[in-house]
Amino acid sequence: MKKKNQEYLARLRKAMADHHIELCIISGTDPHQSELPPAHWRGREWLTGFLSENGTNGTAVVTADTALCWTDSRYFIQAEEQLAGTGFAMMKEDGPEAVDLVDWVTEHTNAGQTVGIDGMTFSVAWVQRLEQELNDNGVKLDTDFPMFDYIYPDRPARPLNKLFVHDEKIVAETVDSKVARTLEAVKSELANAVLISSLDDIAWVTNLRTANDICFSPMFVAFLYLDESRRVLIIDDAKLTPEVRKHLDTYNIETIPYDDVKEFVSKLPKETRLLIDPQKTARGIYDHIGCTCVFGGDAVAKLKSIKNDTMITNLATAMEKDGVALTRFFMSVEKEYPQGGLTEMKLAHRLRDMRLTDPTCVDESFASIVGWNAHGAIVHYEPSDATDVAITGDGLLLVDSGGQYMTGTTDITRTVALGNPTPEQKHDFTLVMKGHIALSCAVFPSGTTGHQLDVLARQFLWKEGKAYYHGTGHGVGYFINCHEGPQSIRLNANPTPLEPGMITSNEPGLYLEGKYGIRCENLIVTEKCMTTEFGEFLHFKPMTLFPFDVRLFDLDIMTPEEIKWVNDYHAEVRARLTPLLTPQEAEWLKEKTKAITK
Repeated sequence: MKKKNQEYLARLRKAMADHHIELCIISGTDPHQSELPPAHWRGREWLTGFLSENGTNGTAVVTADTALCWTDSRYFIQAEEQLAGTGFAMMKEDGPEAVDLVDWVTEHTNAGQTVGIDGMTFSVAWVQRLEQELNDNGVKLDTDFPMFDYIYPDRPARPLNKLFVHDEKIVAETVDSKVARTLEAVKSELANAVLISSLDDIAWVTNLRTANDICFSPMFVAFLYLDESRRVLIIDDAKLTPEVRKHLDTYNIETIPYDDVKEFVSKLPKETRLLIDPQKTARGIYDHIGCTCVFGGDAVAKLKSIKNDTMITNLATAMEKDGVALTRFFMSVEKEYPQGGLTEMKLAHRLRDMRLTDPTCVDESFASIVGWNAHGAIVHYEPSDATDVAITGDGLLLVDSGGQYMTGTTDITRTVALGNPTPEQKHDFTLVMKGHIALSCAVFPSGTTGHQLDVLARQFLWKEGKAYYHGTGHGVGYFINCHEGPQSIRLNANPTPLEPGMITSNEPGLYLEGKYGIRCENLIVTEKCMTTEFGEFLHFKPMTLFPFDVRLFDLDIMTPEEIKWVNDYHAEVRARLTPLLTPQEAEWLKEKTKAITK
């Protein structure tokens, strides 16, 4: 396999020489800047061998004698292992040893040289920064170097899976209403039309979904254009069923072929003020726009992130179903563990099967992360034939998983002890949980951003010189994608405030390479809390329903308030799930949610 990657690298270098390109940058995404692109656009993974079912964040750089792949701290351990022997070396894009990719490219190119990229797989914003840096040094940027057209003969085709209509009773809003609100948002950004490239936004506006375009997310490959007189879905015709055509006709949405997107934007009337999101729109499309562009899009993205009351009620039902599946899963793990025979892959397949027994669960929301001991320290670890290990002896099992239910998307991580946990493991688990609880209990004024709250989850780890470098929280879609913007809770500044109706994860962690990993994740919804003379205040309500491992709490370092939070949360879990369980399952859950006391 790794010899093949070396062969692919040689092919790329020949194509670069043929096109007079001294340095090539290879994106890990698609024309929609998707987090997990369809197989057709996963060429960077094919080239480097750094891959996973859930996708891997990474951007590669190749010169005549150097090949590098940048990634973030979630993948450091995995990337080191997978890139070994491929000809590529890993570069860190965050953490204390981070190297900025654009700075590296600027430092390693000379005046008169050419840098090549496929502009259809890089955003307008990213390329603008790169182009400015290169121009200042006399380096040319070629944005039309589709390298995989030259070197990847058996590249998977673009997906042509059929669409279906997501019942508007479940989302409680029509397409007409969503289009009207979207155009109001467009006007607020001083534009009169919008080209939407992000697939989650398109699925939300149209109330359409599909299966298998993108693994684990029922989004589909398309663009969407809207103005006051025209609605255009830019999509492969083969994806449309009679039901979907009727749905589109009902809402006066015309269609044109996906490959015509560049021609379409080039022929827009000159007076059009077209809103595009520079973080989501491909540079290759931007280069063909023939009217005035307005950069923005935050107002449009925010509409999708705020769930209405019906959606939140329906998501609560999905959480109950998810809690039942998890109860049965962990109960079976605990029962079978002493006899042996369990492996990470076996558990990942079992959890998937248990979720999919519910007819409203269409798929997982990502490939389950099941990491035993040292594998739990690999943040986005996925068991494979090459890495799968037996779950034996004492240790910590980290399980990060979720489901795509018709009534909402779930995402939960639990770290549980099998055998006898060590004092060190209990101490570290409790530090992580103290941060989780602190964020869960936050009360904050309207207008607060996730960046301003992030330290609440990290403070207890920091006090002991420990840290994690991934975000504490990401937005979650509604039967769309598991990772949704624009809100987040992370160290990086994000101007989007947390608002009522937003669903966000709360997932602090700690990862000790070669030993174990700990992550504790619930989904939380932002709600109104109170209004005083100082304004409106908000708080979070947990949506996820499954207990934390009571055996892992170090009560000596917990406050009475933290202990009360755990007990209150577990009482809620027990009350909501017990009516849905068999007597034996209910008894197991009762034991797992028993009150903890000092």
